[in-house]
Amino acid sequence: VQLVESGGGLVQPGGSLRLSCAAAGFTLDYYSIAWFRQAPGKEREGVSCLNANDGRTYYADSVKGRFTASRDSAKNTVYLQMDNLSPDDTAIYYCAAVDRVVRMPTECQRSRERDFPSWGQGTQVTVSS
Repeated sequence: VQLVESGGGLVQPGGSLRLSCAAAGFTLDYYSIAWFRQAPGKEREGVSCLNANDGRTYYADSVKGRFTASRDSAKNTVYLQMDNLSPDDTAIYYCAAVDRVVRMPTECQRSRERDFPSWGQGTQVTVSS
């Protein structure tokens, strides 16, 4: 089980980025996917979850209305569309996967590796003028 994130970079405040989380060795459709982020000096926090089977989503209050998670089955990839970015969104973003439906919001918020056993390497997002 391997996850590879991409799409991070430097963007100005108010700008947009789309992060990708591609899977190798397994079919993402059967997995719940979470996005977490960790800013320098801060704890890792849950940003978004996209559930397997029912497609339910969770968003942290800090990103609600600005971030959108989606799944492209044909490409075996999950995306996190991030709009209206602010400097507070600067962090390393990770996607993580588990092969079951997750309990929302609890498992999406607490960022425990035993909830999501498979993690990507992370991609840096920097929002700055």
